[in-house]
Amino acid sequence: MACIEYPISFDAVVVGGGHAGCEAVWALAQSGFRALLVTLDIDRIAQMSCNPSIGGIAKGHITKEIDALGGIMARVADASAIQYRTLNASKGPAVRSSRVQCDTALYRREMLKVLSSHPNISLVQARVEDVILENGAVSGVLVDGGVVYRTRVVVLCTGTFLRGLCHIGEHHFEAGRSGDGVSTRLSASLEALGVQLKRLKTGTPPRISAHSLDFSKFEVQPGDDEITRLSFYGDAPLLRQVPCHIAYTTSETHDIIRAARERSPLFNGTIHGIGPRYCPSIEDKVFRFADKDRHQIFIEPMGLETDEIYPAGISSSLPFDVQLAFIHSIPGFEKAHVIRPAYAVEYDAIESGQMTHAMSLRAIPSVFVAGQINCTSGYEEAAAQGLMAGINAACYLRGDAPFVLRRDEAYIGVMVDDLVMRGADEPYRMFTSRAEFRLSLREDNADMRLSGYGHHYGLLSDADYAKCLEKQAQIDALAALLPTLRAADIDRERLTDAEKMPSAGNLAQLIKMPEVTMDMLAQGNDAVAAFPHAVRHCVEVQLKFDGYIRREAGRIEAFVEMEKRRIPKDFDYRSVHGLTTEVLTKLEKYRPASLGEAERISGITPAAINAIWLMLR
Repeated sequence: MACIEYPISFDAVVVGGGHAGCEAVWALAQSGFRALLVTLDIDRIAQMSCNPSIGGIAKGHITKEIDALGGIMARVADASAIQYRTLNASKGPAVRSSRVQCDTALYRREMLKVLSSHPNISLVQARVEDVILENGAVSGVLVDGGVVYRTRVVVLCTGTFLRGLCHIGEHHFEAGRSGDGVSTRLSASLEALGVQLKRLKTGTPPRISAHSLDFSKFEVQPGDDEITRLSFYGDAPLLRQVPCHIAYTTSETHDIIRAARERSPLFNGTIHGIGPRYCPSIEDKVFRFADKDRHQIFIEPMGLETDEIYPAGISSSLPFDVQLAFIHSIPGFEKAHVIRPAYAVEYDAIESGQMTHAMSLRAIPSVFVAGQINCTSGYEEAAAQGLMAGINAACYLRGDAPFVLRRDEAYIGVMVDDLVMRGADEPYRMFTSRAEFRLSLREDNADMRLSGYGHHYGLLSDADYAKCLEKQAQIDALAALLPTLRAADIDRERLTDAEKMPSAGNLAQLIKMPEVTMDMLAQGNDAVAAFPHAVRHCVEVQLKFDGYIRREAGRIEAFVEMEKRRIPKDFDYRSVHGLTTEVLTKLEKYRPASLGEAERISGITPAAINAIWLMLR
């Protein structure tokens, strides 16, 4: 079949309209490049294929970092949010994370509206079947029907659609997700280009009719009374807020699942892909944690105008009859009507060691990769990668140096570095524990840390960046004000807990005491109360944790020093005396750009680092 050359060429083509693809095409368009987003179904752009929430532990940090860099996830989430909740609110500021429940249909519509209204973004509904190279560089993509779109850069955000295979017990069907198509030829095309692929697996729970549930048997989980938006810069109106609920499985539930073990694709050898350790299916939990007599189910509404709920915690690939049986054994679910069954999906992802910190393939620098193709899970992880891939694709097109965030600068930097230097044998999920400098990488200061980059690369507007600078000025002003005010300047009669307020000392000293909060100071002093809550919170954290922050700053300084010790691209590791075969293999595979990167490769010993440094000197 003869190919048809599309008459318009593009600077970049983004393959896939999921959360990674949306951020990638946005970043390219905001950078001034004409970008084409190719997706299997335009009506399913930004589909929340799994849970209807954005944020969560560490994921809230990533979402706010995306926003600080000028991405769009947080703004769209705010425009569709039907519950706001701060997780770990009673714990330290480093691990507090925001999460919002979204109206999934509204989220899709808002994202489509944002992308469709950008003059540099074009959308097309098609299936990419081949990446075309000329002289080792991208020159276009071939889609079904034989149409060729010419471009200089491709960003692959394929999600679970590369050779996607869904499982519901003994029923198996090709799909990227249930009800959608699949991409098979693109996998073969990538392998022909030398890209090594492997199989991973993920899953999703059934969708249940809310009207068929007995909510009197569930625990109510309301949202926060005081709402903090995900976006630092968006101004979407607040929607009607609704509660979530909590239910639990029973011993009967577990007995039903155990009896069906041989019918589970997870255990009978049908599924070969490796699943996410930190988001296991219900059958996996029942067998892995056999001592548990119940497991929690988090009941999440899918939207304000739909009857569907998402029961997080019971994803499964069991046959439909088994699903019905164990669902009906859960208190409150006795008459549950299943709208969509649970299923597992296997898909192709790239083997570790093939991607650079710039999100490009080492072998093909004009091909960038983001999302589940990089062995990650989660909307937020995908969106962050898409944003970084889009920014770096724009840098590539301009001939500029790549944009790489260090581990001390952002959770996004931690994630990308983990993927590049450590790899992932299973779907990667971000946790606060992965960030060694997490006290400095808090949610509340993401705008202070990253908005300068967003403005520099053209993603964050002058007006939004001015807000960031104003916030920093207010933080400095409040920090300077507190030492000038004393306990006598607090009107104790206005305090709810006056007995907790010391009678001597300046406010900068008092705020360091555990029993004194910035809200108390604002309650008793108008000058403090004049500052916005976000500003007061930042200053409170800085002062209360000053010693810990300064100690962490010392560790960051040592980390940055190791990052500065660069290793040339053509460095001959075989010339270094004393390196083992295992160490040599890993160093030649990952080609670290610094001693710091080399340190983070699994299996690289301190002795090997010292030997490399001696050779470099």
